Amino acid sequence: MASEHPLDALRFPLRAAGFVGLTFGMYGLLEVDTALSSAADREVVLHTWMRRYGRALLKLYGLDVRVSGLSGLFQREPARDPAAGAEYYPGRDPAGVGRVFVMNHRSALDIMVTLAFFEATVVSRSDLAGWPVVGMAARRVGTLFVDRSSKRSGSAVVQAMCTALKGGRGVMVYPEGTTFSGDEVRPFRAGAFTAACRVGAQIVPVGLAYGGADSSYADETFAAHMARVSRARRIPAALEVGAPIATAGQNVDAVRDESHQAVQALVHRARARLASDI
Repeated sequence: MASEHPLDALRFPLRAAGFVGLTFGMYGLLEVDTALSSAADREVVLHTWMRRYGRALLKLYGLDVRVSGLSGLFQREPARDPAAGAEYYPGRDPAGVGRVFVMNHRSALDIMVTLAFFEATVVSRSDLAGWPVVGMAARRVGTLFVDRSSKRSGSAVVQAMCTALKGGRGVMVYPEGTTFSGDEVRPFRAGAFTAACRVGAQIVPVGLAYGGADSSYADETFAAHMARVSRARRIPAALEVGAPIATAGQNVDAVRDESHQAVQALVHRARARLASDI
């Protein structure tokens, strides 16, 4: 194993400080922009700032994400945005129904990628709501929290997803339920697919792969994980987006199986693209 460069150890405290400053700074700017906006524009304002925040985090942590797949469905950021020209996937379909994005879950960095490229509310573990800084930001952007050990919590979040989708809000779910290492996509939990089938929402499969194994979050604390990934100067990643899967009139298990197969294929495609870029 190569010895650590002296600067690698400094990146964690510097990036941690940058994360706190960036989070509070953008939180304040979001509140100002929201106060100056009409009620009808506030959802647009919220998602615009979520994308700005996500892209700023990608830069802060050295994430170099290559996005591929169905580029025609992506929309361009308004010219007034600092990241003008960057693409994102809209959260609602042409009929105005929210989309359900499903992606494999490998790292805390996945959240940054989601914020940067998808117009969606994230479904996350319930204890995150109480975390310092992170929890504040998650609550402000409307994260749907679920206690995966509680059937009552699971039922409540499925209902919350249905409400969001009917209102035209996209939802990002990591249906494996937790993070894993490697490219094997584990079995999907049914909640997101139940909500999508009830509403007739599109499922958009997404596959993500990181360069190297050190980005995976497994068998360690969140702090230890972030300390480790923060030491990297640059982290290459590939994001593959697949064709939307229709759910209207479909069986939940069939949709879940089709989505799982699609995500697995997209992860393999993402990994191949990373290898070809080396």
